[in-house]
Amino acid sequence: MSHAPFWPRQSPHFLACRRAVRPFTSPALIGLSGGPDSLALVAAAAAEGKDVRALVVDHGLQPGSADVAARAAAQAAELGVPADIVRVSVDAAPGESVEAAARTARYAALSVAASDDSRDIWVAHTLDDQAETLLLGALRGNPAGMAPISALDTGPRLVRPFLSVRRADTVGACEELGLDPWHDPMNDDPAYRRVAVRTSVIPELSDLIGGDAVPALARAAERVAADQALLESLTDLSPTNECAVLAANPAPVRQRRILAWLREHGQQTIGGAQLADIERLCTDWHGQGPVTIGGGHSVARIDGRLTLT
Repeated sequence: MSHAPFWPRQSPHFLACRRAVRPFTSPALIGLSGGPDSLALVAAAAAEGKDVRALVVDHGLQPGSADVAARAAAQAAELGVPADIVRVSVDAAPGESVEAAARTARYAALSVAASDDSRDIWVAHTLDDQAETLLLGALRGNPAGMAPISALDTGPRLVRPFLSVRRADTVGACEELGLDPWHDPMNDDPAYRRVAVRTSVIPELSDLIGGDAVPALARAAERVAADQALLESLTDLSPTNECAVLAANPAPVRQRRILAWLREHGQQTIGGAQLADIERLCTDWHGQGPVTIGGGHSVARIDGRLTLT
């Protein structure tokens, strides 16, 4: 692959990004939006001589999205990283957020492209994203954390090289390199829960503790992800809808197997209260009705099995 002709030496933010990608050596496909996080990831990979390509997924959700995608691909090429563009259709099911539907479409497109030449998928989630993910999961009753490397159902590995990098570093790296990233207006809209957590909740928590709350939240999220990985290595967490099997499982295993079964059927976001009600269909069965889970779907117990209706 070609390389950009010059990388600035006095660039502390960019150096933090470069250090973060060094441990990852497999060929990779980078999901590039043109924003500061993914643009800094492409630049860091290029500067470290990684075997990477970029894919810009145009969701077509905003006016001018094709121009944004073309500009991002051109910036990657200027950095020495070949980039392709793919247009996807985002069809949110009833009750499903557009954000969730877009994420599903994006990962599907990345998985297809990465599988073509056996590459990992790199995404630019930062330490700040990790903290936000923990809080968003906790608000749904399912605290969540992101692992640096995880497996996708479709085959490629999903790698997050920037989980130790602050968002300020990716923004600063783009400034140091003279890059002009795209700023998604959706990232400033407090109608989206993640934006509200980022702009209101985390600053309030930081004021409460008298310091930056993000590192502590991110460490907690890392522990959640590590616990999940340990459980996966010790016991069977495969999806099942057999109520007798689920009832015999310990609660942490039962919950994860139910969630795996729901994800297998396209249900990605389940609240903690909904999950508890689904569990009771297995552990405290007395003829209760279906559990509504959103998106026009519900889960019922039929002939000893959980059934999505």
